[in-house]
Amino acid sequence: MDDWKTRTKLIHAGARRSQYGEMSEAIFLTQGFVYDSAEQAEARFIETGPDEFIYGRYGNPTVRMFEERMAAIEGTEDAFATASGMAAVNAALTAMLKAGDHVVAARALFGSCLYVLETLGRFGVEVTLVDGTDLGQWRAAMREGTKAVFLESVSNPTLEVIDVRSVCEIAHAVGATVIVDNVFATPTFSKAVELGADVVVYSATKHIDGSGRCLGGVICGTETYIRKVLEPYLKHTGAAMSPFNAWVMLKGLETLDLRVRAQAGNALAVAEALSGHAKLERVIYPGLKGHAQHDLAMAQMGAGGTVVTIEVKGGQAAAFRFLNALEIVKISNNLGDAKTIITHPATTTHQRLPAEQKVLLGITPGLVRLSLGIEDGGDLLADLMQALEAA
Repeated sequence: MDDWKTRTKLIHAGARRSQYGEMSEAIFLTQGFVYDSAEQAEARFIETGPDEFIYGRYGNPTVRMFEERMAAIEGTEDAFATASGMAAVNAALTAMLKAGDHVVAARALFGSCLYVLETLGRFGVEVTLVDGTDLGQWRAAMREGTKAVFLESVSNPTLEVIDVRSVCEIAHAVGATVIVDNVFATPTFSKAVELGADVVVYSATKHIDGSGRCLGGVICGTETYIRKVLEPYLKHTGAAMSPFNAWVMLKGLETLDLRVRAQAGNALAVAEALSGHAKLERVIYPGLKGHAQHDLAMAQMGAGGTVVTIEVKGGQAAAFRFLNALEIVKISNNLGDAKTIITHPATTTHQRLPAEQKVLLGITPGLVRLSLGIEDGGDLLADLMQALEAA
């Protein structure tokens, strides 16, 4: 399997069949497992083998297939699936931290990620936030004993691209573990492990499912981190992925590469067409040559991703008129779907942030985040153009 290309791994990696030889992966909807003897139960609670399970909260054959497939395509030794993307972010950080530890994180993060960091701060973890695009700030914030570094490789929603390789080098110099939320890069364009990341987190709810059906998350890393640090925390706190959701994610992975490349193509076409539009203050897309980190994005991902952020002239009122005039594009706070989705971050995903923090992050009243789907690109562009007239 190590020699397989990504598309092959997306379909076949981690597959395990029952005695019936089913083609599609089986869903094992069970809470517990039966032992042949009390001695076997005792032995399994001491150490489980690759096809041995104890309880649904600890592991499941369907969930394990998803974990092994994700580890294979991400290039890590192991993975652990969770009930949601935020469960994955929370566990990846909390499992390894205690009061007195120091974390350095990029300040441009999804609102819920910032909440997790704030919560860790309330429990005695010191958190330093930096401008993720400024390597000087990363260096200045790091110190001997810094335990972890956390960042989004592409920030939500302003699409700043962080130099993952350089941040990893800075962090590893003081012995810190680098945790990268890679959801905007997607597994298709991800090179986070190759660039030095120790742990990679995904909201599987997004591109991995890709059809708006199920919640899920996954954490990829070394076998030691997954089994010795993460697994005990997740086993006892209960953020387990359901077998049905794992099956949905396995089906999503089969078409992930095809979908994401089509979405990225639509995103680039839309970004280029909207650039310079009279109704817009700016168009943000890493695939545009005018993006501040365009060269870095091309080196790290090879594409600009599936999300375009635009700022509508006239503030929130104009942005709302634009959103309400759309016909094909749907208003929703998700992203990575096969359907094109749009949201207004200042009043939805980042609404709880103080006004001054929104200003610092560039989340203005007119800012709109557009997640491109796989519809016909011409139809999408026509819909966006007519809606801009209404703005």
